[in-house]
Amino acid sequence: MKLNMASMALLAASLSSTSSLVCAFTRPANHRGALTTLSKLHFSTTKEPTQQQQQQQSTIRRRKALKQNNATLLSRASTFTNYKDGALFLSTTEESTTTAVNGASASSDESNLDNLFPNKNKSIIDLPPRMRFAPSPTGSLHVGGARTALYNWLVAKKGQLDFVEGDGGFVLRVEDTDVARSTKESEDSVLADLSWLGLTWDEGPNTPLAKYGPYRQSERSTLYSKIANSLIESGKAYPCFSTPEELDAMKARMEAEGIPPRYDGTWRDADPEVVKAKIDAGDPYTVRFKVPAGARVVIDDAVRGTVSWDAEATVGDFILLRSSGVPVYNFCVAVDDASMGITTVIRAEEHLTNTLRQGLILDALGAPRPRYAHCSLILGEDKQKLSKRHGATSCNQFRLDGFLPDAMINYLALLGWNDGTDNEIFTREELIDAFDIDRIVKSPSVFDMDKLKWVNSQHLKRMEVEEILGLVEEQLGFMGMIKEGADEAKKSDFIFATTALAKQMLETTQDAATNAKTVLGYSLPAAFADLEDGSEAKEMVKQGNFYGIAMKIIEMYESGSFPTPDSSNLLAAFMDGSNKAIVEDNQVGGDETSYPQAYKATMKSVAKEMQVKGKNLFHPVRLALTGEMSGQEVTKQMSLLALASEDDTAVNAEAADVVTIEARMEKLKGFCDSIPEEFRASKQASDDAANRSKDGKKQTKVEEEAAAAAPAVADPLDGYEGPPITALDIRVGRINKVWVHEEADKLFCEEIDVGEDEPRQIASGLRPYMDAEDLEGRMVLVLCNLKARKLAGFPSHGMVLCASNEDHSVVKLVSVPVEAKIGERVTVPGFDFEGEEGAPFAENKVGKKKVFEKIAPFLQTSEYGVPTFGGRPLLTSAGVCTSPINKGSVS
Repeated sequence: MKLNMASMALLAASLSSTSSLVCAFTRPANHRGALTTLSKLHFSTTKEPTQQQQQQQSTIRRRKALKQNNATLLSRASTFTNYKDGALFLSTTEESTTTAVNGASASSDESNLDNLFPNKNKSIIDLPPRMRFAPSPTGSLHVGGARTALYNWLVAKKGQLDFVEGDGGFVLRVEDTDVARSTKESEDSVLADLSWLGLTWDEGPNTPLAKYGPYRQSERSTLYSKIANSLIESGKAYPCFSTPEELDAMKARMEAEGIPPRYDGTWRDADPEVVKAKIDAGDPYTVRFKVPAGARVVIDDAVRGTVSWDAEATVGDFILLRSSGVPVYNFCVAVDDASMGITTVIRAEEHLTNTLRQGLILDALGAPRPRYAHCSLILGEDKQKLSKRHGATSCNQFRLDGFLPDAMINYLALLGWNDGTDNEIFTREELIDAFDIDRIVKSPSVFDMDKLKWVNSQHLKRMEVEEILGLVEEQLGFMGMIKEGADEAKKSDFIFATTALAKQMLETTQDAATNAKTVLGYSLPAAFADLEDGSEAKEMVKQGNFYGIAMKIIEMYESGSFPTPDSSNLLAAFMDGSNKAIVEDNQVGGDETSYPQAYKATMKSVAKEMQVKGKNLFHPVRLALTGEMSGQEVTKQMSLLALASEDDTAVNAEAADVVTIEARMEKLKGFCDSIPEEFRASKQASDDAANRSKDGKKQTKVEEEAAAAAPAVADPLDGYEGPPITALDIRVGRINKVWVHEEADKLFCEEIDVGEDEPRQIASGLRPYMDAEDLEGRMVLVLCNLKARKLAGFPSHGMVLCASNEDHSVVKLVSVPVEAKIGERVTVPGFDFEGEEGAPFAENKVGKKKVFEKIAPFLQTSEYGVPTFGGRPLLTSAGVCTSPINKGSVS
C-alpha cells in the first residue's frame, strides 16, 4: 500500500488548509535570522529591530492561529475510505496508477524520491523547527525520555510562535519495529504520560489528516522496502547472502587477527548474474548499505561540539533490511526523519553513535541531515545511571505520587539546562519563551528527589485551594478513602477541608491525603507503658499535667459540655469571614458562636480551673484529642474528623483508618487508667508542696540528683533562659558562585548576596553532601552576625544554615520561598524583631557569649520539615521556610 497524498491534500484543502491542522502561531514577516552554525537553534537577527518593530513582533508572536478541533477532523476524515492513523491509503489498483504529490509517499523510481523528502534541496536553518520524539513502546515513559520529549516540545512550540505559515511542529513517532518487545499497552501508557505532562503533539498516531503519517514504524514497512530497493538500484546498497555461520567465522577470524569485527564486503561487488540467480532461487538475503570508500561523517552537535567518525573503519557495510524483510532501527530512523521533514533531533547521548549510520543513509538518499543535540545522561544521587533502583523514575509513578505536570516539566527542564539567571521556577509559557538549545549543558545531571519536591511545593504554593481540589480528590481516590457513589456535597466538603488543612505544608498533593489519614487516625497507645521510652509524649505525661487534663476532657465529653464541631457548619474552622479558605495553620475561621470560638473559650476555662497554661495545657489536650504531640490546629483536625464521622459521610472509614471521637474517648480512658500514680499529679505542684513541707530546708543530695535527672519539658521554650532568637541576624541570601577550597577537601567557598553593597564570602562544609552546581543560584538562609574568621586560610564571614538528620549523615539546604527578598531578615512568630529590643547582637557579642551555640539546640525541623525555633516556624515575607528533613536539626 501507499499513502494517497493527493487525496489527502484535496481533503485538507476542503478543511480550509493543511497548515490549520497543526498548532501554529502568528509571527513577524521577517523570521529570526540565519544561524551561526548548523547545530544551533538559537536564532538571532542580523539587524537590530526598531523599538516599534519589537513591540509589533512581541504582540504578533503571541497571537495564535486557529486550530481545528481533532474531533471535527476525525469526524470528517471518517467519511473517506482507507483512512487510517492520520493518513489516507490507496488501494492496490490505485497504487499502480497514482503518483505521489508530496510528503511520505514512495516510488521505486529514484526520480520520485525528490518528492519523498520535503526538506530536499532546502537549507535546514531557514525552516521552521520540526521536532520529533520517537519512543519505543516497550515499557513506561521514564525521566530521561520525558526530558527528551520536553526539550523537543519546547523548541517546537517556540518555533510555532515565529513561523505561523510554516510546517513546524512537534511530531510523535512510535518506533515499534522491535516486534518481540513492543506492545499496544506500552504505547498507550507512553502516550498517556505525555498527555499528562501536557506535551501534546501536532502530528502522531491517530492525529487526523496529518501530512506525513502513518506514525508507527510497523505501518511504514512498504516505504522502507521501496527506499531500500531504490538504494540497491542506485548502487548504494546491495543484497548480502552471507549465512549466519559465515558471519560468525568472519568475526572470529578478525578478532583473532586483532581487527575490529565488521563485515568484510564479500557480496559488495558480486556478479549481478550470481545475485539474480540466488534471488530467483529464493535464497535468503539481507540488504546492506555500501559505505563509500574513505567516507567520514562529521556533525556539529549543539551540545557536544564537533564529532566525527571514520565510517569505513568504524562500521563497515551495515544491514538495512534483515533477511525477514524487517528494517533495522537506524534505517527506519533515517528514512523517517527525512520523509517527515525533521529539522532538529534532540536525544540522549547514548544515541550519538547511531548518528554515524543515520548520517550515511541520509547522505545516500540526498536528504539533508537534521541538526543534532545529544544530551548527557541523568544520574542517580550515587552518580550511576538513573534506574528503578533509585526509586520512582516512570512518569506515571510521579503522577500517582502527587506531583504536578507543570512542576515535573519545570524540574525536567533544569536537568541539563538553565536560562542563565538564578530563576528555578518557571511556568510552561516561561519555559517556552526562555528555552534555548545553546544552554543545554554537557555534564550529566543528577536527579534529586528533594529538589523535585521543592520545585513541586513552589508550584503548589502559587495555586489556590480551589485549583488543587481535583488533584487531592485523585489522591484520596488512589488511597480508597472516598466511597463510591458518595454524596457529592459531602465529598466536596471533605476534599476542601483536607486540602485547606494541609495546603501550607504540601510538597505533593499526596501529602494532603496522607495527612488526612493521620488526622483521622488516633495513634495514642493503649497503655502508658507502650509509649516509647524517652519520647516527647512519654516525658510530657510524666510531668503530671496530662492525667488531670485528659480526665477533665473525658468528664466534659460524657456530660456533653465539651465543644464539638457543629454538624450544620463543619467547614467553619476552614473559612474566613468572606468564605475564603484559610490555609495558614495559626489562623482559624468561624464567628463568635462557632465551634472554634467555643473550643477556645473552653480551653480558657480549663486553664483557669486546672491552674495550667501554655504548653502545659495545650500539649496534653492535643495528645488527648489527636493522639499526636504536634500537627495542625486542633479545631481543624476535629472538624475534619467530624466530616469523616457524620451520617452518610463520603469517607471510607476503613480505608481512612477513622477513629471517631467516641472511640477516642474510650481509648483515652484506658490509657489514663494505665498511668502510674506518680505521674497523675503535676510534678511542679508536687515539688512546691515538698519544698513547703521542709520549711525552706535544703534538698538532700538524693533529691538534688533526682531533680537534676528530671526529664526535659516537652516545649523547649518552657523555661528557656538562653538569649532571644532576635539576637541572631538570619537573612535570605543567594549563592552567586561556588568553588572548591584548594586546601580543604570538605570545604566549599561561596560568594553569597545577602543584600549588602558587596556579596559575602563564606566557607561551608557542604562539599561531602552536595555538588557545586547544586548550590549555585540557590536561595539560602545565612547567619550574618558572626565575626569574620579564616577557615583553612579562607576569610569566611557568616554561615549557611542547613537541616540535617540526627547523625548528620544527611545534610540539605533550608529552602527559602522563591518570592522572598534577598537580604530580608528572617523572623519567628511571637518575638518582636522591631526596635532596639529586636535588634540583632553585635558580632563580638555573638561570639564571646556563644549566643548561637545556646540557641542552636532549639533550632529544629518539625515532622513536616519546617525549620523552627522552639516549635515556631522561621518566616520570610513570602512565607514559611521548609526543608526535606523531618525532625532534624538546623545548624
